[in-house]
Amino acid sequence: MKQFYCLLLLLFPACVFSQQDNVSANSAKQKTEQKPHRSLGFGIKAGLNFTNITSASSVSNSSETGYQLGLFLDPSSKTILGSRTELLYSHQAYNFSTGTTTGTNYLDYIMLAQLMVINITHFVQIQIGTQMGYLLSAKSDSNKISTGNAQADAAINYYNRIDFGFSGGLEVRPFMGIIVGARYNFSITNLYKLPDNSSSQTPPSFVPSTSDLNFKNNLVQVYVGYRF
Repeated sequence: MKQFYCLLLLLFPACVFSQQDNVSANSAKQKTEQKPHRSLGFGIKAGLNFTNITSASSVSNSSETGYQLGLFLDPSSKTILGSRTELLYSHQAYNFSTGTTTGTNYLDYIMLAQLMVINITHFVQIQIGTQMGYLLSAKSDSNKISTGNAQADAAINYYNRIDFGFSGGLEVRPFMGIIVGARYNFSITNLYKLPDNSSSQTPPSFVPSTSDLNFKNNLVQVYVGYRF
């Protein structure tokens, strides 16, 4: 009997340590299986813009590089569908050439995007929705823009202040809140205002002819950011 008790005393510590090892192993396994980066869904982003204008063969436009800075709200969702709201400052530009006149037009927008997102695993997200921009400022770097009238030469007078369009893109989340994405935006509103027929003032050279005022913004964005 004494030998039996001695055997129990010898085996008891081994059983305790074995149970502790199993608990530690299960805990480590659970940590490994946790979903990556549980976050608040609030984030910041910055990137590059590549802009031109559609239906603009008459002005031989080409893409110019700009930039974007902004905030976004992307609440965590356990389902495949979710939402994304963004507020961005967007500096856009495009080159043009009309006869002997060449230059670059620069446009600064505040943009509000409202997107539906499709979550493909926790690492890939498809984004589809709408985007509205408000034009803050506009200027032209042209070799021939003056009309002799300072007010007429102010580029912003010839642009529509509101720009509305559709947006779609793909975002990848490789690790620890880092995001990398690309998006295509196309406008459905005209870039330029319709001319005032009562005005006899000749517009500056960066404004196309009246038959070409269906130009629209065409924007590709690439960006990186962090989701808190």
